Formats: sequence, C-alpha cells, structure tokens
Amino acid sequence: MGSRSLVSVVAVVVVSMLLSACGSSGSSDSSASGAEALSAQAALGEKIFRDVSLSASGAQACSTCHDPDHAHSPANALAVQLGGPASNLPGIRKTPGIRYLATNTAFFFDDEGTPTGGFFWDGRAASPAEQAAEPFLNPFEMANSDKASVVVKLAAAPYAAEFKQVFGANIFSDVEGAYLRMTLAIQRYEREDSEFNSFSSKYDAFLQGKAKLTDEELRGLALYNSPTKGNCAGCHPSAKGADGSLPLFTDFTYDNLGVPRNAAIPANADPTYYDLGLCQRADIASHTELCGAFKVPSLRNVADRKAYFHNGKFTTLKDALTFYVQRDTNPEKFYPLNPDLTVNKFDDLPVQFHGNVNTTEVPYNRTLGDAPALTDQEIDDVIAFLKTLSDGYTP
Repeated sequence: MGSRSLVSVVAVVVVSMLLSACGSSGSSDSSASGAEALSAQAALGEKIFRDVSLSASGAQACSTCHDPDHAHSPANALAVQLGGPASNLPGIRKTPGIRYLATNTAFFFDDEGTPTGGFFWDGRAASPAEQAAEPFLNPFEMANSDKASVVVKLAAAPYAAEFKQVFGANIFSDVEGAYLRMTLAIQRYEREDSEFNSFSSKYDAFLQGKAKLTDEELRGLALYNSPTKGNCAGCHPSAKGADGSLPLFTDFTYDNLGVPRNAAIPANADPTYYDLGLCQRADIASHTELCGAFKVPSLRNVADRKAYFHNGKFTTLKDALTFYVQRDTNPEKFYPLNPDLTVNKFDDLPVQFHGNVNTTEVPYNRTLGDAPALTDQEIDDVIAFLKTLSDGYTP
C-alpha cells in the first residue's frame, strides 16, 4: 500500500502551512470557544455551528452531534444519532468526528487506484462547506424542507445583522447565495478555530520532547507501529512528516473491514438493507470492488469516542481492537451463527461482496484457529498508547 504512505507524508507536510494561513486571515473577532482571534466569517460560523434554531425541531445544531466538549464527536454511545422534526428519527451511520481534517482533500483515485480524500464516511462531500450543507436538509438530522426555510431562520437569528454586515445587506434575498455563505462561514470556523487542529495531546508533547511516555505507552506504540503485530500505522500513520509536521493518524483512504451488522440501527431490521459505503454513491456505483469500504478516520481522540466504526457496532475501544485482531481467528465472537452452526461471517455485506473485505494485511491475514496478532495484554498496551492521542494534555 505504497500510496497510503505517500498520501500521509503529503498530508503532514501541508498541515502546518495550511493552519498558518488560516490563522492569519480576517479580523480580530474573538471565539467563544477559544482565546485565539477568529476572522469575522469564522466567528459567524461558530454561532451558526451552535445554533439549534436552524433545525426543524428547534433543538439540534451542528454542535449537537459534533460536541466541542467531546472532540467534536457525539457525547453519547448511540450507534446513530436522532434527528428529524421531532428529534426522534434515527440516522443510518455513526456521526464521524470532524477534527484534524484541515489537509483533507476532495475525493480522488490516486495513481494506484486507491480511493482517497473526501468528507463523510463515503467521501461524497468535497469540502467542509459541502459537508456542512447536508445536515440542514437531511430528514434524519436538522430536517429543513429546503434551503429557503433555512435562510428564513438565518434571517431571524440574533446574529442576522452580523451576517448582513459580513456578506451584504441584501444577502437574505438570495437564497442560494445566503445558504452557500452560511456553509462557507462554518468551514472558515472549522479551519481557524484551534480546537479543530490543536495538536495538544501527550503524544504531540512526546514528539516535541516535552513529555515522556510510560513503559506501557511505549510498548503500545511499538505494537501499534509493528508491521507484524498491530500494523495500525499502515492506515493511521504515527510518525512526523519529513518537515517535522505532527501526524494526523489517518491516510485519508478507505478500507473494508467486514464490521458486523449492528442491530441497534433501525434500518438494519430490514434484512434486505445494506449500507454499502463507497459504491452506494451514484458517481462510483460501478466500482463494485469498493462496496463495503468506508473512510479511514483519524485516531486522534479515539479513546474519548463512545462508539466505533461507521455503524457504531462497538462501544468500547477494547472491543473494537479485539475485533481487529480476532475477527478471523475467532469469528464466532462477533458474527451470528447460520442454521448449520457455521459462522455467518461478514454479515453486513451481501455475499457477492465478501471478497472485498481486507483479508491480506496484518492483522487481518489470520485464519480460523490461528493466534491473534495481539494478545489481550498487548491490546491493553495499545489502548494505553491510544489514550495519549487525546487533545488537552497538561504535564
């Protein structure tokens, strides 16, 4: 997977330049969530991000599912969040975290044909602005009927005068223009506010020579990096970039891990329904080899998440890592049994797509009865290391 390594190097090289550029633009409006100065657009974007009045229910904002107090991820362990006009409709995928995406790009296939970049679990949005545009109209989220109804709410918001000052006195008479600028303001906020790219973990301090890892954390780091043990760094690079840039712990690619079906998602009650990830997108539906593939997320703040994988199947980091290393050695732990008592492996994919599941890279290259790539104690060591990736470390 040489392309993954190349993508990760490019990402970490660019990150410091992009963050510097974002932080130097705009006015001196201050952020409610941090001490740094935000541009006028970014300060407005933060207000929009936190505004529940922009939803049909009047109870949901971007920050409801992307909680700043929980690393911009959900504060609960629900597999899918609830939304809609009455805040009682479940979605179909776990809400992804939105930190450390400053260097992510629009979706593309690299020179080796590896799908890379894009926002959401299936990469369908080309930018944070495009990502921000969807929840306002999604019937399972903020559930507005159309862009015009969102703009009406914007025009009645306490910051409407500020919106007109930034974007023009007649902006609310242009529905498309106002909606676009709303999403661009959110994007500016996510680019500028340091909470989204703080690089403030214990591991960052360690890489900068400002902290020491414990023996357990160091063992976990070694297992994480080892190509014959955890091999986590194969998709979640942990090393500095060539210019000393701090790692993002994602290569922005996609993988198919054969995650078990989650009965906690109501849509899965229909046995004919499958969430096929990348190939569910109309523009790449012909790429059936990508059915079941989902975005490789950053592992920064992973220990603070309440649910894991695109369908929230596992609710503890221990269970998620155990699945990684025992999926093929002990599949009965994770998948249901068929009537003949064989294991119904990869049960969240139609049979014709089972061959898409990653079964070649460590630790997925085991077979039934083999020793897992990591022992239970080694899993605990890796978890100890992963806890050093949480933002907000103080020596």
